[in-house]
Amino acid sequence: MSAKAIYEAKGKELLNKFLEGSSIKNKFAIVTDDVNWNQLVIDNPWLETENLVVKPDQLIKRRGKLGLIKAGTDLAGVKEWLAGKLGLEFTIGKAVGRLKRFIIEPFVKHEQAEEFYVCIYSHRHGDTVLFHHEGGIDIGDVDAKALKLEVPVEQSLNSTDVAEKLLCNVPTEAKQILANFIVALYKVYKDLFFTYLEINPLVVTKGQVHVLDMAAKIDQCAEYLCKGQWGDMEFPPPFGRDALPEEAYIAELDAKSGASLKLTILNKAGRIWTMVAGGGASVIYADTICDLGGAAELANYGEYSGAPSEQQTYEYAKTLLSLMTEEKHPDGKMLIIGGGIANFTNVAATFKGIVRALREYQQKLIDGKVSIYVRRAGPNYQEGLRIMRELGNSLGVPIHVYGPETHMTAIVSMALGKRDIPHDPQTTPDHSKLPSTEESGSSPGPSRKGSSADLSSFQTLTLTPGLEVPEGLPPLMGPYLRRTLKQSSGACRPRLFKE
Repeated sequence: MSAKAIYEAKGKELLNKFLEGSSIKNKFAIVTDDVNWNQLVIDNPWLETENLVVKPDQLIKRRGKLGLIKAGTDLAGVKEWLAGKLGLEFTIGKAVGRLKRFIIEPFVKHEQAEEFYVCIYSHRHGDTVLFHHEGGIDIGDVDAKALKLEVPVEQSLNSTDVAEKLLCNVPTEAKQILANFIVALYKVYKDLFFTYLEINPLVVTKGQVHVLDMAAKIDQCAEYLCKGQWGDMEFPPPFGRDALPEEAYIAELDAKSGASLKLTILNKAGRIWTMVAGGGASVIYADTICDLGGAAELANYGEYSGAPSEQQTYEYAKTLLSLMTEEKHPDGKMLIIGGGIANFTNVAATFKGIVRALREYQQKLIDGKVSIYVRRAGPNYQEGLRIMRELGNSLGVPIHVYGPETHMTAIVSMALGKRDIPHDPQTTPDHSKLPSTEESGSSPGPSRKGSSADLSSFQTLTLTPGLEVPEGLPPLMGPYLRRTLKQSSGACRPRLFKE
C-alpha cells in the first residue's frame, strides 16, 4: 500500500460523485496564480450570490489557527484577501513555501454545537472509525477524546452499530442523519481505496450534512482498479516542497517499467545524495544518514529495484546526477551508491548504466568535488565492482568500492567521516564462512559456527521413505529431509553435525 495525500477539492469531488443516500453536494471553485476571474464566475455563478469561505488547498493542517481561512465574505472580499496571500511565501514551522492554490466554497452558517468530527483510517487488521461530538479547530487530542469503532477486514458498517457505539453524545435529531452518513462514507472509503479520511468539522444543520474541511489519502497502488472512478488523480507534494520535473520524469519511467524507479528530492542543496538499490535498503540508508547526524544534508530519497535494465538505470542515474551537480558546495558532495545482496538484479548490468552516467557528468563531478562510495552484492556483483574500480582510475573523483565483506551501511560512516576508509578492501567472498556441501546425493555438511540450532539429538538419523520428519529439527533442515525422503527409493542416512 502506498498512501498518498490528495487535494481537498479532489476528495470532495469524489464524495459528490459516489456518496450514496445523501444529498450532500460540495460546491467549490479553485483559484491558482493564473486565475481568470471572469471565466471562474461564468463556470460558478454562485460565487456572486452567496457568502463565501476561502482557504489554501495545499495539504496544510490547522489553517484556521494559522490565519489562512477567510469566512463569511463576498467575492470582492475574497479577491482582496487573496491579493495578500496568493503567490506569496508563507512559513509553517520549518517549511517555507508559496501559497499558490486556494479553494472557494459557500459559507455554511451554523452553531458551534452543530460541528462534529469524523475520521477513518486503515491499518493492518482493518479500519478504525473515530467520532467526537465536538468538532472544530479546538478539538484538541482526538486520540484521547474520540470514540472508536473497529471494522475488521472484509466487514462493513451498519447504522445501528454506528449510532450505539459512536453517537451516544449526539442530539437525537442529528443521530440518524449522522449514522446514515457515516455508513455511506465508509462504503466510499472502501470502494475508492482511501487509506485516511478526516472531516473536521462535519456540520449537521437544518437536516443537511455539510463537509466543511476534509483531508484524505488514497492508496496509489489501486490506480489500475479505480482509474475510471478517480478520474485525473494528482498527488501533490507536501507544503514547502515543490514537485520537480525530474521527479515527474522518473515517475513516468517507473510507470512504463516492470522495475521500480523512485526519486524524491528533499533538499537540492544538500551534500549527501543516495542511489540505492532496493526499497528496504533505501530506508536503512536514509535512517543511518539521519542517525549519524546527516539529516540536514540529505538531498534525496529513492530507490531502483526489480531488475531494471542498463538503459533504465542510466536514465535514473543521469537524472539524479543532473540535480546533484546543479549547485556546488564549498565542502564538496557525497554520492552513496548502496544496496544489500540482490536476489535477481544483475548488478553488473545496472552498474554499467550508472558508469555511463558518471562518465557523462565527469567534469561536473570533478568541479563539484564529489566523492563516491559504493557497496553492493548479488548476481554478477564481482564484475560490477570491477567496473566501478576501473572507473575510479580514470574518472578523476574518489571512488571507494566495497562488496559483501563490508557492512551495508559502513559506507555511510565512511562518507560522513565517522570511520576510517580502508585502502585495500577485500571484495572476494570468503567461502570458508559458507556451509560446505558434499557430492551429489549426500547430505549437507557441517553448519557454520554461531548457529543457534541445537543439533545434539540429531547426530545420526536413519529415515525411511514415507515416514514423518521428526519434530524439533531446525527450520531449514525439515524441508531438506522431506525432499530427500521423497526422492530416495530406499532408506537414506542424512548426517547432521553440531560444531
